[in-house]
Amino acid sequence: MERTWNNKAWFMVLPVLLLVAFSAIIPLMTVVNYSVQDTFGNNVFFWAGSEWFEEILHSDRFWEAMGRNLVFSAIILIIEIPLGIFIALNMPKKGWGVPVCLVLMALPLLIPWNVVGTIWQVFGRVDIGLLGYTLRALGFNYNYVNDPFDAWVTVIVMDVWHWTSLVVLLCYAGLVSIPDAYYQAAKIDGASRWAIFRYIQLPKMNRVLLIAVLLRFMDSFMIYTEPFVVTGGGPGNTTTFLSIDLVKLAIGEFNLGEAAAMSIVYFLIIMLLSWVFYTVMTAYDAER
Repeated sequence: MERTWNNKAWFMVLPVLLLVAFSAIIPLMTVVNYSVQDTFGNNVFFWAGSEWFEEILHSDRFWEAMGRNLVFSAIILIIEIPLGIFIALNMPKKGWGVPVCLVLMALPLLIPWNVVGTIWQVFGRVDIGLLGYTLRALGFNYNYVNDPFDAWVTVIVMDVWHWTSLVVLLCYAGLVSIPDAYYQAAKIDGASRWAIFRYIQLPKMNRVLLIAVLLRFMDSFMIYTEPFVVTGGGPGNTTTFLSIDLVKLAIGEFNLGEAAAMSIVYFLIIMLLSWVFYTVMTAYDAER
């Protein structure tokens, strides 16, 4: 029997396609257009070719910001993924504690990014902030405004507080999908807690862990609002990530061509690194 194709269904998704084209493709093409041109104002543009890309790729400023991004993302993944797994493993699977824990885990994710930055900006102040005042009272010379190490610690702790819940919820979803028969068989065999985690829970969480790693890498590599509100990229340039440097270049210095080229390179780097993460983790899962 020959299958009938109903092409009218495309009209149902046409509004979505037009919305995506308007909100993504058109701005992307505008950025590409700016990246190959230069202007002196008054909407007068001059062809620059690959000049801006060459300048970006040979810029120490760009590679230093890139290094800060990579270090930050690596630290975030090293902390949040194991911590999220640990919390998910210790959350209740039945009873009244389940909705309570799920609500508590979801609360940080509901707070807007700029509000999170404002909260931690006040929280870390040594004069009125609970964290800053307490650390000073305990004898720690804490000041995220002047000390680069304190600024990094503040930004990292803030991100861990804000986004570990996402890893927890994803891992918890993978754990609750495991049938009880697996645990009963492991109990009969006398399997240890580590063996249960190693051979039952971790393999069942592989898919959600892949999603968690990809989401947390992309979000941490594109982070802007929280550190910008808390430190403004300082002290100096110690917390100036690529996203903050890009905004400074485009708005602060009004260098639209170089900023457009930098945003394209930034986007391609995120796509490349995400593809590497996905390829490595799926290949490891296939080998298992």
